[in-house]
Amino acid sequence: MDKGDYYEVRDISLAEQGKKNLELAELHMGALMEIKKRFEIDKPFKEIRIGMALHVTKETGVLVRTLIAGGADVAITGCNPLSTQDDVAAALAKEGVKVWAYKGESREDYYRYLGYVISNKPHITIDDGCDLVSEIHKNHTNLIPDIICGCEETTTGIIRLEAMERDGALKYPMIAVNDNMTKHLVDNYYGTGQSTIDGILRATNILIAGKVVVVCGYGSCGKGVAMRSRGLGANVIVCEVDNFRALQAVYDGYRVMPIEEAAMIGDIFCTVTGNKHVIRLEHMKIMKNGAILCNSGHFDVEIDIAALESAASSKRRMRPFMDEYILDDKKIFILGEGRLVNLAAAEGHPSEVMSTSFCGQALACEYGVRNRGKLENKVIQLPKELDDEIAGLQLKAMGIEIDELTEEQIEYLNSWEEGT
Repeated sequence: MDKGDYYEVRDISLAEQGKKNLELAELHMGALMEIKKRFEIDKPFKEIRIGMALHVTKETGVLVRTLIAGGADVAITGCNPLSTQDDVAAALAKEGVKVWAYKGESREDYYRYLGYVISNKPHITIDDGCDLVSEIHKNHTNLIPDIICGCEETTTGIIRLEAMERDGALKYPMIAVNDNMTKHLVDNYYGTGQSTIDGILRATNILIAGKVVVVCGYGSCGKGVAMRSRGLGANVIVCEVDNFRALQAVYDGYRVMPIEEAAMIGDIFCTVTGNKHVIRLEHMKIMKNGAILCNSGHFDVEIDIAALESAASSKRRMRPFMDEYILDDKKIFILGEGRLVNLAAAEGHPSEVMSTSFCGQALACEYGVRNRGKLENKVIQLPKELDDEIAGLQLKAMGIEIDELTEEQIEYLNSWEEGT
């Protein structure tokens, strides 16, 4: 492990490859690059320290560069032990970024690195999963008076933040970037769908066509996984606890049933709920021999791995991100150690998808600075105008033009008097 004053990465010699991957990411993140150009002129983050706990990928690296272009002092660590791209972490370190991350972090290192980011005394936090915010609220409350706001990237983090708000525990404003349409209806749907399948294929090289794929959870992420699975020829089953989402799944043409029933007939299982112990030992015991289980939710709690570890007679690693457990003389395979498979076994969402998500992060930070001292200690959303601006930037980057309303149409939409 290389260690410097401002970084700790696996291998600094990987920086050249990381630089190339960052270059490729920038090529496909035109919307974010437009914001970066403006930030270089406006410098909205002059004398602002930003602390980040995000997946350290090439796309995140482009966001880091964008914030630095805006004048920010950035410190970053990972938000999941298996999601860091070591070459990108090395490239950022080589550029002088404060970065502490490597793929396969121990729990001790994970929290030590969060501590390093916190020790940089951030004015803004950017989180994916709420661990950074949680650590500050639990153990570093002295920093809170100087924190302008935080930004949360993922559904799981929003769930935790809303619980904090309900309990009166949230002590600084949190912007729910995940709730932007250009995030959850793009990143969660198109990104999670494609990258989850990518992770499953890299981990197993299995044929999806003809398999029964069980998707647990039919939010935006589950919808994406189900769609891409069906696109590859899978027979998709959806398991849900929400009536309307279950109804949506039925209307979208999927079978819907309880996990107890799906467990007996599924070939591949993917959890995307943000909840705990969705697939339990009782379900694994009735699965087929050779069943494959993975998770694309943020934390590794959706599949009860601990119970499987205790009950299994043996365990061995078959491929880099594919573990075989022998349970009651049957083989059960767990991908990516039950952590989010799209980043553990693959490279996460494509750059085009993360471009709009990270436009949201960049503009949320700027919105927080512009409204310093005016925001309540609640989970808040960005104005719809900013979400629309992001979508417009992405369309422009893709070379797509759309219609504009005429003056007559604008007047009609703002009037109530003209009728039948």
